[in-house]
Amino acid sequence: MTTEQEDGSSPLEPVPMQAVPPPERRTRAGRNLPAAIGVGLALGAVVLLSLYVWKPAFVGVVVVAIVLAAWELTNAFGSGRIRVPVVPLAVGAAAIIVSAYAGGSEAMVVALALTVFAMMLWRSPENPKGYVRDVTAATFAALYLPFLAGFAVLLLRPDDGPNRVVVFIVLTVLSDVGGYVAGVLFGKHPMAPTVSPKKSWEGFAGSALFCAAGGAVLLPTLLDGEAWQGVVCGLAVMVTATLGDLGESMIKRDLGIKDMGSLLPGHGGIMDRLDSLLPAAPVTFLLLSWLVPAVSA
Repeated sequence: MTTEQEDGSSPLEPVPMQAVPPPERRTRAGRNLPAAIGVGLALGAVVLLSLYVWKPAFVGVVVVAIVLAAWELTNAFGSGRIRVPVVPLAVGAAAIIVSAYAGGSEAMVVALALTVFAMMLWRSPENPKGYVRDVTAATFAALYLPFLAGFAVLLLRPDDGPNRVVVFIVLTVLSDVGGYVAGVLFGKHPMAPTVSPKKSWEGFAGSALFCAAGGAVLLPTLLDGEAWQGVVCGLAVMVTATLGDLGESMIKRDLGIKDMGSLLPGHGGIMDRLDSLLPAAPVTFLLLSWLVPAVSA
């Protein structure tokens, strides 16, 4: 005599196995490399087309990216019970970036000030508890996202602006690629284990090597600069890009989240791709303005 189990099968009959989805293809550095490469190439194509076909199109790409990043950041802040006024932040972000292209640095600063003021007013009718905390976080978001991104748009304004933007983006990507390759192959000494355990000093050296070599090639090729100027620019971008990556990791640690979002397969969210680019933008703008003055403004 046999008894039936709750699912109606006999205990002697084999229970059909559940289909187990294949594990996500991740590398030692913790990312889905094929997806990351595919998304990176697609983003690169969009950026290049917008730069060399019609300059204002690149401004539109930056606006879309920053507004999406602002949405991700406000959601992340919400997990820590910080309420950032997302509507004035998004509108102000677009205004800051467009002002940078249309009117230069002075217009960008004015737009930033108006954005902060608008966020203060937007938050005022709500419960005053946490007002200072929320407005401070909103001001940080406006400075961190559209204001820093505005320097990438300032790079675009001269006649040779598209080439300047390409130098900025390629150097930042080389910092990421060099750190990734050297970290995977040789990484043994963590740089900041409590903030980003996968970052190593070997990866830092790889970033420095890639950026120095890339700068030495890019500046003479695209901007009629000297190789040594490219090395200086590349190393400066590498340092700021690395600090930007660590800074975003610190924010995520504080808020208790792994990624800012999931819009980009293999990368995480928009913010997870902008973390290195944002702080590198003003440094690249200042260095190129000094080392290789613009053809025209």
